[in-house]
Amino acid sequence: MTGSRTKYEPAFKLEIAKMVIDQGLTVAQVVKDMNIGETAVRRWVEQYRAERLGQPGIGKPITVEQQRIRQLEQENRRLKSDNELLKKASAFFARELK
Repeated sequence: MTGSRTKYEPAFKLEIAKMVIDQGLTVAQVVKDMNIGETAVRRWVEQYRAERLGQPGIGKPITVEQQRIRQLEQENRRLKSDNELLKKASAFFARELK
């Protein structure tokens, strides 16, 4: 009996978290009304709270700002890696030309 896990879009997660935090609904109400697992809703609420404080939180970001930060961090790591490779290649070719 293996069930498939439902995947939700970040925008949906954000709306659910806002229902709890900004609109003041309880987790139980949201779970009942939206037919979503309680653990997931609690996790999204905690993620949203962390992201509102400017922290990365755990898991995939749900706010647009944190998604952009995550994307820029990945790009920064890739560019640093590319830069290191170019430094090593230029040092190698500089030695070969002597």
